[in-house]
Parts: sequence; structure tokens; C-alpha cells
Amino acid sequence: MSLRTPRVPVSGIPALTLALVAAACLATGEASAAFHDPIDTPAAMAPNAAHEPMMSIAQAGKRLVAVGPRGVILLSDDDAAHWRQVPSPVSSDLVSIMFATPQHGWAVGHDGQVLQSADGGATWHKQLDGMQAAKLMQSFYSQQTGASPDLKAAQDEAARFLADMGGRPFLDVWFDNDRSGWVIGSFNIIFHTQDGGKSWEPWFDRVDNPNALNLHTIRRIGSTLYIAGEQGLLLRLDEGAQRFVALKTPSKSSFFGLVSSGSTLIAYGLLGNAVRTDDNGETWQKITLPTGASILAGGQLADGRLLLATQAGELLVSSDRGTTFTRLGAPVPGAVFSLTTRGSEVIVTGAAGLSRVDLPAAGATK
Repeated sequence: MSLRTPRVPVSGIPALTLALVAAACLATGEASAAFHDPIDTPAAMAPNAAHEPMMSIAQAGKRLVAVGPRGVILLSDDDAAHWRQVPSPVSSDLVSIMFATPQHGWAVGHDGQVLQSADGGATWHKQLDGMQAAKLMQSFYSQQTGASPDLKAAQDEAARFLADMGGRPFLDVWFDNDRSGWVIGSFNIIFHTQDGGKSWEPWFDRVDNPNALNLHTIRRIGSTLYIAGEQGLLLRLDEGAQRFVALKTPSKSSFFGLVSSGSTLIAYGLLGNAVRTDDNGETWQKITLPTGASILAGGQLADGRLLLATQAGELLVSSDRGTTFTRLGAPVPGAVFSLTTRGSEVIVTGAAGLSRVDLPAAGATK
């Protein structure tokens, strides 16, 4: 059975914080009386999933793939007109998805879940969960010797991760190709793979994040890999040193996402906070936005315009590489957690499910 996606007028788009993820999970239905560990329990069929909260969306070639609460994974092969659910090996909440190639994709979420597909999202298998990650991190750092503060902090955090029974979420994933990638999450938890996820190495000690702040998003912008997190944390990978180094920004407000246009990079997040750089993160300028709502998603249209979307369902557009933004139309119902663009259309995931948004032509944005 397929689910038809509603088409809505110009609207907005917000995305995810842990609180919003929790709210989305509660909205999906009543819990079963009998407990089944979501780490190992396949997702149940959800006939109305396209109209219930969904957390993230990605393009796998011409196909669209979306993930959400309780391990739900949906596919569309007709530009989001209809959706169908495919089997998922877990019922943990999935919060982020990306495809490095039209065939190879990864999804991550609560309970430290990392799922992988090699056939464009049609089938999925589990590569890692929180307990496995905690044991891997503890084993890796217990074998390291030395007196560096980074190593000591990594060993201490590994012990806490294990004591938590691996109960920490991965919040985002990035792969450069079908082999090299990263998963990131709460309390500076980060793992790297060079073989497509068959094996993982913790990078906790390779991140300039002494307070173990949450890592919210990871993206390669141009040739540079960035991480954004809470309390204004922005990091850039030093390829030579193989270390994520901290960048100075004019904000201590949490960042939830990154978007770019040409040489411009924008970090956006809590309560309408956004900053931009044109020099690879060396200097930043604060952007004045027509909203005070948290910005939770961003993207770029085919014509180069930038989009930001808020927790209030507002869609903001810029035609000058993020120097200024204008609000478009009326907001969509509820928060929107993720978006992807196709031509002049935006497909969004949010509290009200999946929908397509028609945008006006570039000349109509002023």
C-alpha cells in the first residue's frame, strides 16, 4: 500500500533537537504493553507514516528516502506523490539519513543505531548500535597509553558511555563516498570508518570539544568537513592532523545545521540564530533574520537560492548568498525537521509528516 503526500502552498521547514525528536516519537501512537527492545526489534508497519512525524529525508538518485520514529523508513519513486514503507531491522527512532551514492546510504538514530543500505534504500541492515559502540570505544581507549588530557578524557567518557548501556543517540551521519564516513552524537561521541561501516574507530580524542558538547550535524562544504553543535560549537577537520579544530564564532547559541552557496557557509540554529562566513570559517558575521524561531533545516535550490526553515514552519529564502533572508508565504502546520529540494519544489519532513512545497520563481521572492 502506498501513501499519498499532500501538496501544500509556499511554507516553512523546521528540524530537530532532542526535545523535538522526543515529541515526535510520542505523537506516533500508544506504546505496546509488552516491552520489546527497540535495538533488536524490527519496525512495525505504520499505515499512516507519511502523515505522522518523520525526521529526515535524503535523495538516493531519483528516489526519495525518509526516516522517522520507531525505525520507520519510507521510499518514494514518484517525486513524493506516494510513499511506501520498507522493512527496518530496528524500532529505535531514526533521526538522520544520507546517501553517498544512489545506492549506498546510511541512517542513524537513538540507541546508537547505524543502519546501511546498498540498494538505494530498499533493504537495510544494522552496522552498529549503542552498546556495541560503547564497548568498542572502551576497548579502543583502554589499549592506548600516555598522559595526554585528550586520552584521559576519552577513557573517562568511554567508561560513562558503557555505564549508560550505550543509550546515547547518533544525531547525524556523513559519508564522502561508499567507504569513508563519520557518525556523530551526544557528548562528543564520534566514530569514523574507512571500509563502509564494516569497522569503526572512535575519534573522541580528535575533537577540540573539552566540555563534550553534543555534536548535531556534520557536512562537507566544498572540500572542507565541518561539525556544528551546541553552545555555538563549530569545528573544521584539519586533514593533515586528522583532527577537528574549533572555530571562533560570534555566537554561543546552539547550531543545528549547515548550508552553503559558493564560498559562503551558513551555520543556523537556536532561536533564529545564524552566522555566515566567506573565508572557510576564519571570520563570521551574524545574519539578521525575520524570525525568532529556531532554525532546524536548510538547503539550496537549483537556481542557487538558499532556504532556511524554522520550528514555527516558516520558510526563509535568500537570493544574495545568505546576506539577507525573506519570509515566504504562510507556514506549514507544525514543525518541519528536514528538507530536500528538486527544481522549484521542496520536500519536507516534519511534525505533520511528509509534504511537497511549491516555491515561487526567483523574481517573486522580493
